[in-house]
Amino acid sequence: MTTTPASTMIFRKTNANIGRNVSVTPRNSANRHLSYGRIILRDDVEATSFNNGAQETGLIVLSGRAKVVVNGQDFDLDQYDGIYIPRLSAIRISTDHEADIAEFSADVDGDYPLQLVRYAESVKDPTLKFTAGSPGQQRNLSVVFGRNVQAGRLMAGFTVSEPGNWTSWPPHEHTAMLEEMYVYFDMPEPAFGIQMVYNDTQYPELVTVVRDGDAVLMPSGYHPNVSVPGHRISFLWAMAAHREKEDRQFGVVNVQPGFGAGGSGLEASRK
Repeated sequence: MTTTPASTMIFRKTNANIGRNVSVTPRNSANRHLSYGRIILRDDVEATSFNNGAQETGLIVLSGRAKVVVNGQDFDLDQYDGIYIPRLSAIRISTDHEADIAEFSADVDGDYPLQLVRYAESVKDPTLKFTAGSPGQQRNLSVVFGRNVQAGRLMAGFTVSEPGNWTSWPPHEHTAMLEEMYVYFDMPEPAFGIQMVYNDTQYPELVTVVRDGDAVLMPSGYHPNVSVPGHRISFLWAMAAHREKEDRQFGVVNVQPGFGAGGSGLEASRK
């Protein structure tokens, strides 16, 4: 962690451009497997098409509505719906108005089924939608691609805090199994937060302000964050397992020594 340049861990304003824009890949970042892009359709750009090659792909609709066509199969997605797309797929995404979509992908060797995840259904499952933490660190978690989806490496979802609260608390890490990244969304000005990523528990190596559209990678170490008073912090989290399938386990973490008395806060996801 101490030798990882901040330029390979912090990516600003990834939501600044219209169309499909891939901001993070293993070629330009500290990630070994995980890539991230943003697909924003509006104005004169109403559709985009691509092939995901050797990568499995997960799409999450952050706002608006989108039509996704995968190898000729059509799906209509609403806000917070997700779709898992297997490797070697031809993908077309379009909208009749506007859509903001997060795209996560990871290289895989295996073939896994195409799967649609309806947010309206997943909120009924207490292991996929739950509240974690106590006053000062309370937040709502939504798992989009977790144990509900067959996949090789990829897991993803989003967290929304109470105003002024810490999240990813108590500090935890899962370096041996998973790499992770956060993408901040739905945080209109003047909202901002502070993100930490560290192995040195006395003097953290990375402490940075985060705003809407920013992405921060966690190749290793503990990674708590906090929102400013009066404003919530909202972020997508995405993880890629180091060992395909074997390491793809959500909620298996090591809590920073001294902070583990109350558990990790993720126990509901393991029930």
